Amino acid sequence: MQRNRPIYQLLLMLAVALVVASCSTTRRIADDELLYTGVKRFEVTPVPGQKVPAEVDEQVKQAIDVAPNNSLISPYLRYPFPVGLWVYNNWDSESKGWKHWLYEKLVEEPVLVSDVRPEVRIKMIDQILDNNGYFSSSVSYELLQGRNKKKAKIKYIVNAGPEYKLGNIELLPDTCHLYHMIDSIARSGTYLVEGNRYCTDSLSAERTRIANAVRNRGYYYFRPDYIEYLADSTLSRNSIALKMVMAKNIAVANLKRYRTGYVTVRINRNQGDGTPDTIETRRARLILMQPSKLRTEIIPECVTFRADKVFSVRDMNRTQTYLSRLGIFNAINIDVQRDTVSAADLLNVDITCTFDTPLEASIEVNASSKSNSYLGPGMTVGVTNRNLFGGGEQLNVNLTGAYEWQTGRNKGNSSLFNSYEVSLASSLSFPRLVAPRFIPRSRYALNWTRISLSGSLLNRPHYFRMAQADVAFSYDWKATRYVSNTLTPIKLTYTKLLNTTAEFDSIMLDNQAVAQSFRDQFVPQVQYSLMYDRSFDRNNKVNCQFTVQEAGNVCWALWQLAGVDENKGLFGTPFSQFVKGSAQVVYSHRFVGNHWLVSRAAVGAAHAYGNSSQVPYSEQFYVGGANSIRAFTVRSIGPGSYRVPEADVNGYFDQTGTFKFEANVEYRFPLYGPLRGALFLDAGNVWLLKDDPMRPGGTLRGATFLRDLALGTGAGLRFDIEMLVIRADLGVALHAPYDTGRDRYFNMGAFSRSLAFHLAIGYPF
Repeated sequence: MQRNRPIYQLLLMLAVALVVASCSTTRRIADDELLYTGVKRFEVTPVPGQKVPAEVDEQVKQAIDVAPNNSLISPYLRYPFPVGLWVYNNWDSESKGWKHWLYEKLVEEPVLVSDVRPEVRIKMIDQILDNNGYFSSSVSYELLQGRNKKKAKIKYIVNAGPEYKLGNIELLPDTCHLYHMIDSIARSGTYLVEGNRYCTDSLSAERTRIANAVRNRGYYYFRPDYIEYLADSTLSRNSIALKMVMAKNIAVANLKRYRTGYVTVRINRNQGDGTPDTIETRRARLILMQPSKLRTEIIPECVTFRADKVFSVRDMNRTQTYLSRLGIFNAINIDVQRDTVSAADLLNVDITCTFDTPLEASIEVNASSKSNSYLGPGMTVGVTNRNLFGGGEQLNVNLTGAYEWQTGRNKGNSSLFNSYEVSLASSLSFPRLVAPRFIPRSRYALNWTRISLSGSLLNRPHYFRMAQADVAFSYDWKATRYVSNTLTPIKLTYTKLLNTTAEFDSIMLDNQAVAQSFRDQFVPQVQYSLMYDRSFDRNNKVNCQFTVQEAGNVCWALWQLAGVDENKGLFGTPFSQFVKGSAQVVYSHRFVGNHWLVSRAAVGAAHAYGNSSQVPYSEQFYVGGANSIRAFTVRSIGPGSYRVPEADVNGYFDQTGTFKFEANVEYRFPLYGPLRGALFLDAGNVWLLKDDPMRPGGTLRGATFLRDLALGTGAGLRFDIEMLVIRADLGVALHAPYDTGRDRYFNMGAFSRSLAFHLAIGYPF
C-alpha cells in the first residue's frame, strides 16, 4: 500500500482537475471588479520616419509587465487550466482536514484589473517616453472583454511623439580650475554632443561620470548632484538647448582640491586586544597589534597613496582591492578626514584591517558535470591556512570522493558505465610572482606562484583501476586588464594501471595504438596558457584561450647528452614525449534584454615523437557530450569516418584522436524568471595525424574534412540563479560522419535513435 500512495495522489489530483474544470473562475469576484487576463501584444508606435530604440521599447514593456493568474512565460501567454482560480472560486476555504490541506496547496488569489492599475501604468509610460526625449506622446488603454464580462485583457495604445535631440550645449564658464576641468571632461565624453537624443538617464550617467573623474583629481568631496542642467525646448523645433550650471549653496570646502596627508594603517588581531607596535614604512605608518604573524613589508606594497600627491578616489579603491586580495583580512575600512592642523588642504587616510581566522575547514557536497558528459555527486573535505608564513600564503589540502555516471543516449556501440574517483590534492600558493622582473605583469590584479601535489585513484568497473600522481610548479599572472597567463615550467605526471580485466586486455590486444597510450609512464611537461577576456560594451564580448604544452624534451636532451639512445626512462619507467596545442574563441552578442547569440570555434592538435609512438590517452582529444556536440554521446564519433564494429561493444576506447575541430552556435533567451531557453547547432570531430590500419577512415584528409564533421542541433532549458546553472539539453543528430547505410548528407535513421539527452551544470561555453 505504501508504494501505491503516489499513484493514489496522482489520481486524486487528476480527479480534482476534472471536477474543477467545469467550475467558474469568476464566481467570487465582486460585481465592480474584473479578472485580469493579460496584455494584448503591442509595439510603441513612432512618428513616420523615426524608430523607437529597443531599450526604450523594453522600458515601456517592463512598466506593464504584470503576470495574470495562470501566466506561462509572459503577460501575453497563459496556460489553459487555471486550477488555482477554480479552487478559489468554488471550494470552501473553511474546510477541515485533508480538504483544507489540498485547498491551501492549490488555491490562488485572483489578479484583478484594479490590482494592475492601468491608469497608473499609462502615466508611468508617458513619463518614460518624456525621459527619453519623446514629448507630446499619447498613451491610453482599453479593456478587452469577451463573452464573460467579468474578465478583461488590457490593450495599451502607445504613440510616441517626435524625437527631441540635443541642440546648443553651453558648459560652465572657464573661470577656475574646477570649472575648466569639468568642461574638459564633459567634452571628452560621447553623450553631450549636439544631435544625440535627449535622455534623462544619459544626462544623469554623464553627471556621475564627470563627478567620478573630478574626485580622482583631488576634489574628493565633489558629488554628482552639484551639477545641474537647464533645458529649453522653445528655441528650436524638436530640439533641447542645454546649459550646465553648478548647484547653489555648496560648501566652499567641498569644492577645494586636496592632496594626501598622513597615511596610517592599523592591523587588529582577530581575537581583539593586543599591544600596539608602531612601524614607520616608506608609504604609511603601520600600527600592528602584537602578537601577530605578519611580514610588515607586504602592507606598503598594497598602499597606493603617496604623501603630498593629489588625492584620488582611485587610490582608495586600489588600496582596498590590494589589501582584500591578500585573503587574510575579514574587514578593511578606509576613513578620510581633513587635516585640521596643517594650513594646506590635506586629507589624512586611516586604514583599519582586522585579521580573519587563519584556519578554515570545509565540507562541500556537490554535483559535478564534466566535459566528457559524466555527471554525479561528490564530497570534498578541505582545510585551508590563509597566512601560513605571514605573507598571505595559502595552503590548501582537499580530500575528494566522487561517483559518476555518463549522461546521454548511447550512440553507436559505446557503452555506458559508472565510475568512482578518490583524490587527495594539496597546493601552496604565494600571492606574488616569484619570477624574473622582466615578465610583464599588472599591479591591478593578484599574481600567484603555486606549488601543487596531488594523487588520485580512478576505478572503472569491468575495465581497469588507474592511479595517477602529479606535482607541478606554476605561475598565474595578468599582463594587462584583459590578458591572463599561466606558465607551468615544471609538471610531472605519473600514471599506472594497477589492474585490468580480461575484457580490457582483449581491447588493448586488438589495438596496439590505443594500448601504447595506456602504458605506465611518466609525463614531464612544460605548459603555457593565455586567456584574453574582454567585454567591448554591454552587447559584445569575446573570450580567447590558447594553450601549448610539450612533454619529455628536457629529459630526452639530458639522456642524449649522457649517451643513452634507447630505453630512455625515469626510475625504470618510460617517459612520454609529445607536443600539444589547442585554441578556442567564444564570441557573445546580445540583441536585446537577455537574448544572446553565442558562438564558439575550437581546434587542437597533438603529436608524439622521439621516446613515444603515441600521445598518452589522457592527452588525446574526443568530442560529443554535454559540452561538445550534444547530439552525440561522448566518444561515440570519430576519429574521422571510422565507426566501431557492431560486435565491439567496448570500442569507445578507440574514439579519440590527435586533431580536433569543433564549432558551436547557441541562441539563448529568457522564458520566465530564472528559467532560460536555448537553441543550438553543433559540428565537429576528431582525427588521427598518423595512419592507424585498425581505424580506417580515421586519418585527417582535406578532401573528406567537411563530410567527416558530425552535425547536430537541439534545444535546451537552463535554470540560472547566477551562482548555479542547471542545464538540460536535447540534441538531435543530423549527420553522422560514418556510413549509416543512407546515401545522403542527412543520413540518420529513425528519429528516436537520433536523440541524445544531457543533464549538466553550467553553460557549455
